[in-house]
Amino acid sequence: MQLFGFVVLCGLLAFPVLAMTRHYDFVIKEASYTRLCHTKKILTVNSQFPGPTIEAEKGDTILVRVHNLAGYNITIHWHGVEQPRNPWSDGPEYITQCPIQPGTNFTYTILFSEEEGTLWWHAHSDWNRATVHGAIIVHPRRGTTYPFPKPYKEIPIILGEWWTANVSEVIEDALRTGGGPKLSDAFTINGQPGDFYNCSKPGTFKALVEYGKTYLLRVVNAALNEELFFAIAGHQLTVVGTDASYTKPFTTEFIMITPGQTMDLLLEANQKSVTNSTNNRYYMAASAYASANGVASDNTTTTAIIEYINSSTERPQFPSLPASNDTDSATKFTAKLRSLASKDHPIHVPQTIDERIIITIAVNEILCPNRSCQGPDGNRLAASLNNISFVVPRIDVLEAYYRDIHGVYGTGFPSEPPFYFNFTGDNLPKSLLFPRTATEVRVLEYNTSVEMVLQGTNLLAGLNHPIHLHGYSFYVVGRGFGNYDKDKDPATYNLVDPPFENTVTVPKNGWAAIRFRATNPGVWFMHCHLERHLSWGMDTVFIVKNGVGPQARLLPPPPNMPPC
Repeated sequence: MQLFGFVVLCGLLAFPVLAMTRHYDFVIKEASYTRLCHTKKILTVNSQFPGPTIEAEKGDTILVRVHNLAGYNITIHWHGVEQPRNPWSDGPEYITQCPIQPGTNFTYTILFSEEEGTLWWHAHSDWNRATVHGAIIVHPRRGTTYPFPKPYKEIPIILGEWWTANVSEVIEDALRTGGGPKLSDAFTINGQPGDFYNCSKPGTFKALVEYGKTYLLRVVNAALNEELFFAIAGHQLTVVGTDASYTKPFTTEFIMITPGQTMDLLLEANQKSVTNSTNNRYYMAASAYASANGVASDNTTTTAIIEYINSSTERPQFPSLPASNDTDSATKFTAKLRSLASKDHPIHVPQTIDERIIITIAVNEILCPNRSCQGPDGNRLAASLNNISFVVPRIDVLEAYYRDIHGVYGTGFPSEPPFYFNFTGDNLPKSLLFPRTATEVRVLEYNTSVEMVLQGTNLLAGLNHPIHLHGYSFYVVGRGFGNYDKDKDPATYNLVDPPFENTVTVPKNGWAAIRFRATNPGVWFMHCHLERHLSWGMDTVFIVKNGVGPQARLLPPPPNMPPC
């Protein structure tokens, strides 16, 4: 199906724009996969791990019919797609829909608008996204092109985590005992652990390249709980986009990418063998950026291979990756991200704000009787935003909002922390560790210009937090260490070309400030994209009210929403 719109230049009708409606079928079912010498059944889409890549052009509509043939409830989220006025197809379980139950199906309508670049889709129920995920590639609208020379080929690179155990049982055990979840056994690149893990070398992903050509790497961090450093031996990378928004290009030896983030990287295949041998093979590698002191992390390294045509089969060269605790390198890399902000790709940073919301981010404890749990001090691990550990309801928030069902959620999520203290200090009083549990949301008027300051804390452990907001991308206008100073820090903001993202890295024991205009009515989830933190309650919901006129109002629900 083809739909026509028009590009308007200087008030004149310039040329027609062709928008397509494309169709995909996703069959959720278990399939047997062998990794690390062990075979197990995993949840998949169409028996593929990672799952199929969705391709679209800017402005297209995608219909994905999801058939659940597995024994688990499932939902799918289209990460970074703003879904204008259409939270019904956004996907988070019990936030915008009830799950697709075994033996049933549901068709998602994915509305692309301004996104252009790399995004991804993943399960948004339980920890199913460990294996239920895949890339989304949004190509430039027909008749337009990239803001850089068109690459010779594109290569999706999906970074993930692998557990030998059943992933659903990993989180079930953690929530039952109150302790931390079992660490992953491996990282993966395109579903394969790579040469440095047992029984893995034959399956290592290889990308064949031709000397003199430029390749576009579409990198997704689909890992559940680890931020990652990524590099390729012998090659610099040129960053040209993040979260489906173009950036000012810059070269780097490595990237730091958090769970939920995507990056577009240009790789120039410019290396010739320096000896008479034909060895021209290079590892790409990823390992954890583990920012928290005293918190265990997966300390392994996944690899894939960049192999030039006609290379030998000798051992590839290995890249230099920052140390796992190298916060300085992670910070310097992130600071280089800036929007392209060109004539063809303009940005619209709110210069004034109507509402400022300050949100503290914390890892917490919940008391257990007789210290009977396996978290710190015999208590249960928890997490919170503004000292509220979010409780997921059993009727989805969107349904309750749309049909005015009372008792499902409250509207008391505060615009600032309930109390102020030295958020990033050491040896904080233990009395600060215990949040209240509730299902509280924040209601925004349509067209409100919002500034949100996300303040990290040093409760239990200070660490980087990748915070993802559904339904919106936003401008990251500021970032710093220590406690946010409302009188001094706004003077440091970048209001000219800040990066436009859907997942922001809040630095360890620091803060990040984002701005957006609330012009997408609906119910939108916000949460930490470290899956353990989401499971512990580091979540909230924003409800953006309808505006005036049909284009500023929430779409009606489709007739086949899954029942609760």
